[in-house]
Amino acid sequence: MREGIFTICRGIGQVMLQNNAWSGAVMLAGIACNSWLLAILAIAGNLTGTLTALLAGYSIREIRDGLYGFNGTLIGIAVGVFFKINLISIVLLIAGSGLSTLIAGLFNRKSKLPGYTAPFIIVIWILLSGCYFLYPSLLITSSAMPASSETDLFAAFCFNLGQVMFQDGSLITGIFFLIAILINSTLDTTYAFIGAALPLTLALIIGTDYTSFNTGVYGYNAVLCSIALADRTKRGAIFAILSILISIGLQITGMNLGITTLTAPFVLSVWIVKLLQNTLSRVHADTKSCYFL
Repeated sequence: MREGIFTICRGIGQVMLQNNAWSGAVMLAGIACNSWLLAILAIAGNLTGTLTALLAGYSIREIRDGLYGFNGTLIGIAVGVFFKINLISIVLLIAGSGLSTLIAGLFNRKSKLPGYTAPFIIVIWILLSGCYFLYPSLLITSSAMPASSETDLFAAFCFNLGQVMFQDGSLITGIFFLIAILINSTLDTTYAFIGAALPLTLALIIGTDYTSFNTGVYGYNAVLCSIALADRTKRGAIFAILSILISIGLQITGMNLGITTLTAPFVLSVWIVKLLQNTLSRVHADTKSCYFL
């Protein structure tokens, strides 16, 4: 029982790349501060994804590390954000969380690049597209927020952290997330802070309506990019900043095209940077070999 609870908590922590049960527990508390319903849905998605991994015979160590629970966690929350809660949406949550585990298994075994939240992105895009054409009344219609003419840097910073898990209703949730990361890693905390702070410079260039900026829409992918590439070297910091900038560009582009981007800018930007790192490493190795020849 105890290990099962720890596995679920690690799965929540892994959303922000923290393999620590206490970090996950604090993150869950942060979600509950904003919405008890979303906290319950997060647990439901996590449980479904984890149980699917057990039934599929995946590595027990990977399961205990929460690697098959974090995509389900995000899917559970996303269902609460995008869909009206009823029997059909709960069925979609269970089916989607299970499918995310199977996709994650393929990434873990077939791909040279880490899957990160790609299974969550794929599943939610499928669910949103299917409901849009087959059952549009299930979707929650987003109400337009009044345009804001001023920046709120503190709110934007907190929501840049909170929006990693769709939490934009409580400033304290973002603080909980930062504390949760600190419990596990001071290095990741530093990079998370950088990831949340760097996009604040967008306030100077996005125009007079700062609504999206203030609610953290431009910065949550940057937080994940920064943590994923956290490194104690200057070279690593440069790559992390590059990934942050790419993710911001992808997020703005996606929003302008009307795409529900989710964490796709994070995944794509980190993949781009990792491919760049691998290419530079090969070039360096080839150059070094030629030198010795």
